[in-house]
Amino acid sequence: MPTPDQLKAPEPPAPAVAPPMSREYPPRPIVGIGVAVLRPGAVLLARRGRPPSQGAWSLPGGAQELGETAEDAARRELAEETGLGVGPLLLAANVDSIHRDPDGRVRYHYTIIDFCARWDAGEPAPGSDITEIAWAPFDQLDAYDLWSEAHRVIAIARRLLEL
Repeated sequence: MPTPDQLKAPEPPAPAVAPPMSREYPPRPIVGIGVAVLRPGAVLLARRGRPPSQGAWSLPGGAQELGETAEDAARRELAEETGLGVGPLLLAANVDSIHRDPDGRVRYHYTIIDFCARWDAGEPAPGSDITEIAWAPFDQLDAYDLWSEAHRVIAIARRLLEL
């Protein structure tokens, strides 16, 4: 006859912690967050300091972290990259950014959720993986060689924020 201890269900194993997912050649898309911060006549742009878009101008943003809401990620990334905080965020657009290597394999894949907000106050300064920050006048965006999707998101943000 089994003893009471032998009748107990075994303890479930501790949950395995997955290793961090590589941004390069990921097994699935990574959720990215962007924020179009507008003030009258201009949008805030950041020059990327790391691949996949190193040296390129874009909207501030980065990867969403596990357990973080998209809006919390937008606020965190904006603060990390520019030192700014903003008031209400509006959902502006989603963008797919897929970069392939010469063999056609997916090297980077981001599904980006873009928010927009009005600039409240403060002077932005480059932080984390950003090398430069600029208030780009709406009529001079071509000088920043932005991705077509950034132009689309900025146009949507201007309509939403009536700027």
